[in-house]
Amino acid sequence: MHLTAPATGHVEARPRPRDADGMAVASFILGLLGLLVLNLFLGPVAIVLAAVSLLRGTRRRGRAFLGMALGVADIVVLVLAMRLTDTVSWSL
Repeated sequence: MHLTAPATGHVEARPRPRDADGMAVASFILGLLGLLVLNLFLGPVAIVLAAVSLLRGTRRRGRAFLGMALGVADIVVLVLAMRLTDTVSWSL
């Protein structure tokens, strides 16, 4: 009686599309949150998550692109606010 499946040779590890879909949604949410708080941290994280999800072949490409755009917008808002207030950070 065998409790394990027999080895079939070389097994390729493919990223699951579900993981990529989750990353696309997470990039969108983090990019959206980054417009309000912690945009210095959340903007780049949203960009990286969107890029990785696109490379892994997400089915939610629109959300990944929106997450990437919102991540870039986070950084732009931070730079504009810093330039307008002549400070290193900004607050409401």
